[in-house]
Amino acid sequence: MKLTANMEDYLEAVAFCADENGMTRVSDIRDMLGVKTPSVTGAMKALAQEGYVVHARYSGITLTAKGRRAAQDVKSRHELFRHFLQHVLGVSPKTAEEDACKMEHTVSKETLNKLHTYVHKLSEK
Repeated sequence: MKLTANMEDYLEAVAFCADENGMTRVSDIRDMLGVKTPSVTGAMKALAQEGYVVHARYSGITLTAKGRRAAQDVKSRHELFRHFLQHVLGVSPKTAEEDACKMEHTVSKETLNKLHTYVHKLSEK
């Protein structure tokens, strides 16, 4: 299954909300994303079936190694776009954050690689 933008957001939220033991709760994700509990539960079930999370009913959610890699990939794309928008183009921090969240899901690998190279060349100057 190819991860949808929605599923990537859930993985990113699990990673963000995880405590020092790597565990989070449905309510933490619900509150962060501003969605209903059944939406989180359904997403966690789907992600668990695909091997991205372990969701033990009433005891929390943890990312698997596969889930950690996917969440880190989303976070890296997000940070690259946020940095570019805010520090290269001069977009306000709030707008850069919002736009990066949208862009992180739709960009091609080619564009991402070119942007990564461009941003790193700028930072070397």
